[in-house]
Amino acid sequence: MGKTTTYTIGDLAREFDLTTRAIRFYEDMGLLQPRRQGRQRVYSARDRTRLKLVLRAKRLGLSLTEAKELIDMYDSPRDTGPQLRKFLEVLAVHRRQIEEQMADLQATLDEIKAHEKEARTLLARLGDGATAPEKAA
Repeated sequence: MGKTTTYTIGDLAREFDLTTRAIRFYEDMGLLQPRRQGRQRVYSARDRTRLKLVLRAKRLGLSLTEAKELIDMYDSPRDTGPQLRKFLEVLAVHRRQIEEQMADLQATLDEIKAHEKEARTLLARLGDGATAPEKAA
């Protein structure tokens, strides 16, 4: 039987550019379940994969609780239908939130552009247009 690949907390911290404290936090949240060899944590390939999925979920805007729920679903004996439906529900919620944030940002950007235009117009009327900062692309 071949040797099983294991990782130390330092190995995972370096690979994923995390602090060991962050990895211990994920462990406390139940996202990772390393074995102990004395005082040292020993992480399995499964833990490494779960950590990778947690970080991907965070990039998508999911909370750690949502990430854990989805990741745990894939650990259980399963029909992939329920997991995929849940994943689609979570993604739809986050997509709507991001679309709302984008709309808010666009409205703010439009307002800034209007104020810039108004200020340039007023400066031009004053004959002092040369001191106005250039419009950004």
